[in-house]
Amino acid sequence: MEIWQYIILFLVGIVVGFVNVMAGGGSLLSIPIMLFMGVPGPVANGTNRIAIIAQMATAVVAFFKKGYSDFRLSLSLALAALPGAVAGAYAGTRLEGIWFNRIVAIITLAVMLLMAIKQDEKTYAGTPSEKPRLLLAHILMFFVGLYGGFIQIGIGFLFLPILNRTLGLDLVRVNMHKTFIISFYTTAALIVFAWQVEIFWVLGICLAVGTSIGAWISAHVQVSKGEWIIKVVLNTVLVLIIVKLLFFS
Repeated sequence: MEIWQYIILFLVGIVVGFVNVMAGGGSLLSIPIMLFMGVPGPVANGTNRIAIIAQMATAVVAFFKKGYSDFRLSLSLALAALPGAVAGAYAGTRLEGIWFNRIVAIITLAVMLLMAIKQDEKTYAGTPSEKPRLLLAHILMFFVGLYGGFIQIGIGFLFLPILNRTLGLDLVRVNMHKTFIISFYTTAALIVFAWQVEIFWVLGICLAVGTSIGAWISAHVQVSKGEWIIKVVLNTVLVLIIVKLLFFS
């Protein structure tokens, strides 16, 4: 790898970290760039997890310092996602190519339409108490972990219908929980990838430094600006991703 490639990955990482924490889909930028640099698909998929852990862990700390945390619920949801993430990561080590792009586009479009539906239900500032909702959310987290361990691309959008629509949490708290859950199960996924394929650690760390900076900025912007900035960034990213995957893959 040339020095300029590491610099590009660092700069790209800042954008990826900002977008991932606020909306999602940043891996649609980081993974293709690594593929363009000649990194094999499974290796890029695994190496990308280093940056994901760094940016999400950074955001968790940033949210906590701003007074946003509910580690009990975050941990229980993360544990529900963990088995799926391990299984998905093992399958992801055998993944070649980008044939899954159109599946991601369909998922992204579905989430965008769902989030556009008027929310008539109450949103919670704390932990929701309805047991059926909590049980359903934990069951769905297994499948989120499965997808996240397997591909990770676009995973942030899957948290929206679960945490916002099912649990009724506002978008800032959705991202608060999302960052903890992803950093938790992605650590296990990275171990699986490191066991099965080669990981480009230096490349991943360079990307991780950039994503951490972007994640820190993103978390602070969300807390200070509220839900409206998340909705603007979210819908912009969703439209761009759908157009790219459907027409420019």
